[in-house]
Amino acid sequence: MAAGHIFEPRIIGFLCNWCCYAGADLAGVSRFQYPPDIRVIRLMCSGRVDPAHIFRAFSTGQDAVFIGGCHLNDCHYVTHGNYDALGMVYIYKKLLEHIGLNPERLRLEWVSAGEGIRFANIMNEFGPRIEKLGPLGKGEGIDEHELKFKLEAVTKLIPYIKLVQSERLRVSDRTEEAYNKFYTSEEFDRLFNELIGDKLALYQHISAKNQKIGSEAVDNEKIDRIINKHQGKATSLVQVLLEIQHENHWIPHEVLDRVSKKLDVPLSRVMQIVTFHKTFSLIPKGSNE
Repeated sequence: MAAGHIFEPRIIGFLCNWCCYAGADLAGVSRFQYPPDIRVIRLMCSGRVDPAHIFRAFSTGQDAVFIGGCHLNDCHYVTHGNYDALGMVYIYKKLLEHIGLNPERLRLEWVSAGEGIRFANIMNEFGPRIEKLGPLGKGEGIDEHELKFKLEAVTKLIPYIKLVQSERLRVSDRTEEAYNKFYTSEEFDRLFNELIGDKLALYQHISAKNQKIGSEAVDNEKIDRIINKHQGKATSLVQVLLEIQHENHWIPHEVLDRVSKKLDVPLSRVMQIVTFHKTFSLIPKGSNE
């Protein structure tokens, strides 16, 4: 960093329309002072914040992500989406720590429409804290290339992680106590390491190996021929994947992206199939394996 340069953190804020956004607006109207580091995106509910939004923010140079929602049990929707946000943040703060980034860069707070002063106080604490941590990656001693690699690895696994969250890491009792108890338990640590940590380590190993193999590992023309043979129908997804597995002996993640886009099928659905069925391999194999 050049001498005399003052680091000004870049923070993206996802704010619930009904509460935290209104609280931020009240802070402005009331002229409460806080650092101008945050750039706000308004959502209808904190539960609508997708992990992909968070990691896209980090991948595009944001130093921190703030999520603001209604107080628990005060959600304006029967789904109580702020509990979904709470569970998601617990998981992804742990994931940030797992890849060597400070989990404090992701923060969730509850702010009501009448708590303008609370919003200002949070920003007055959060902004300087991120400034002290330094730029994303550099503050943790991670170089730019390694940071990009780690963030891409997590981003690619988000569809799988969301599936794991819904099936294995869901808390049935919607109370703050129940969420805090589960997500700070040894059981959660075990499940995280088993279902997410090990998977991420494997994917990072595969990605590093794929980079060495080079672009010759993927024949896009061959992939497109298989997709076109089935007229690009979404209903042919499993058959397309089976034929690609047969022809290529494994399915690189860039091929999963290509199939998802060509067949207009969510990547989460594609990931669900290839990670569930043992027929498919995400690891390069020989022709006799």
